[in-house]
Amino acid sequence: MLLLASRSKLKFLRDENVKKRLENFLISKGFDVINSSKRSSDEKLASISKSDKRVLVTNDTHFSDSFLFPKEKIFSVVLLRIPQDKPDALLKSFSKLLKSKSKPEDFEGFLITLKEDKFEVSPIISLKELVK
Repeated sequence: MLLLASRSKLKFLRDENVKKRLENFLISKGFDVINSSKRSSDEKLASISKSDKRVLVTNDTHFSDSFLFPKEKIFSVVLLRIPQDKPDALLKSFSKLLKSKSKPEDFEGFLITLKEDKFEVSPIISLKELVK
């Protein structure tokens, strides 16, 4: 019961470039998922991520650039580095990630690069650290 309660607090924002199959998978696991619209700017996605405490799931590498999207502007990013034509590999890797991280605090302030066989976690740099 506790796991379900913590999962219900973890929310995702699916970028338009991510296959809907991942959204369906996350919803089936009890997660709150919303989609970006095709007209949403990157800044708008970052703003939604930050204000709603949603993990942005994307294929766009520029979301890994802390100069463009520092910690103050985005909640968290899962950058997919798994080819779109390998949906089973994506779901398997995402499942592995969710076994390790299941609460908003596990994601907040982090860029998680998801690969077929592993994931890498690195902090999103803050504006203060960038200007040093």
